[in-house]
This record gives sequence, C-alpha cells and structure tokens, in this order.
Amino acid sequence: MTEQDIIKRLADVLEDRKSADPGDSYVAGLYAAGLNRILEKVGEEAVETIIAAKEAEKGTDGTHVIKETADLWFHTLVMLSHLDLAPSDLLAELESRFGTSGIEEKAARAK
Repeated sequence: MTEQDIIKRLADVLEDRKSADPGDSYVAGLYAAGLNRILEKVGEEAVETIIAAKEAEKGTDGTHVIKETADLWFHTLVMLSHLDLAPSDLLAELESRFGTSGIEEKAARAK
C-alpha cells in the first residue's frame, strides 16, 4: 500500500465516522464534541510529539516519536475532516510549494 493509499483509506474511514454513533467510535465522539475538543487533541498530540522528539535527540529509540507523530497526524486529519477539508487539499498545497524556498514562501504569506 502506498503512502497516498494509506492517507486516502484513513480519510475514507474518518468520513464514515461522521455518521457513526459517538458511543461506538472514538472519532465520532470527537466530531460530536466539536472543533474545540478536536483542537485540544491536536495540541495535546503536538506537545507529546515535541517531548518524544527531544527524548529521541538524547539517543532514545525513535519508535516513540514515530508513534506520537502518527497520533498528531491522525488528529490533524480528524480536524481537517471536521472542517470538510481533505488530505488531498493539504497535499496539493505542499506540492505547490516545491520549487519555492521556505524563505520566499513565508514572505509571500505575509503579503
């Protein structure tokens, strides 16, 4: 399975969970709780990823940072889905940045 297949499959599952019973699905429960709860989870996972990365830099096994990053990506995809945005929207934005330096891209956003 390719990376895009995995993301597409996950996006399809997240979309299906919009109509699931919140008592039967973690993601449906997040959707039911609303955007603020989803954003709390994104923030929580971002902090956990930062901590895991700092530990990995100290020489610990990188497995923990991979797991925390997976949690962060997952909850970010839940956020996008809640906002009716697709991973393909994100991938298209990233693709559009190829050939532009990060400094140029950041300066263009400020305008």
